[in-house]
Amino acid sequence: MSYQIIQYMSEAITLTEEQKRLIERIGVFHEKGGMSPASGRVMALLTVSPIVELSFDQIRETLCLSKSATSNALNMLMNVEKVDYITHSGDRKRYFKSKISSWRQTMKETFKHFTKGADLLQEILDQRPEDTKEFNKNLGEVISFLRYMNEEIPVLFKKWDEQHKE
Repeated sequence: MSYQIIQYMSEAITLTEEQKRLIERIGVFHEKGGMSPASGRVMALLTVSPIVELSFDQIRETLCLSKSATSNALNMLMNVEKVDYITHSGDRKRYFKSKISSWRQTMKETFKHFTKGADLLQEILDQRPEDTKEFNKNLGEVISFLRYMNEEIPVLFKKWDEQHKE
């Protein structure tokens, strides 16, 4: 009787202890912002890793995640457009990467969300009873601030662009 020995080669990438600690800290930061722990750490790995495109198995093994946790995290990050993937000719694997290069569009989408939020809050304020004066006043201030930010953000973008012309 003969046994075939299969040598398992790890696809985990090599990280320094400092990079590992940074990934953990960034992961916790993203977690506090509402991401799942796995999604936060995947996002952190894709920004800290010296390799900018990582395969599913590299991500899974480096972070010691299950296949389902890795898959769920990557799907969520792709759905919110934080991560994208590419393929290489002759290789069936997908390689995932951070969409850090589209930061401008991401920021603009975030700020559009402020406008929608202000509009919804205005509808709430319009429906509120008049005898809740203090609450209504505070809600009005939030609406006013969101609208103010929406006006000022394009000005900040323009100033930043002028200071960073290449």
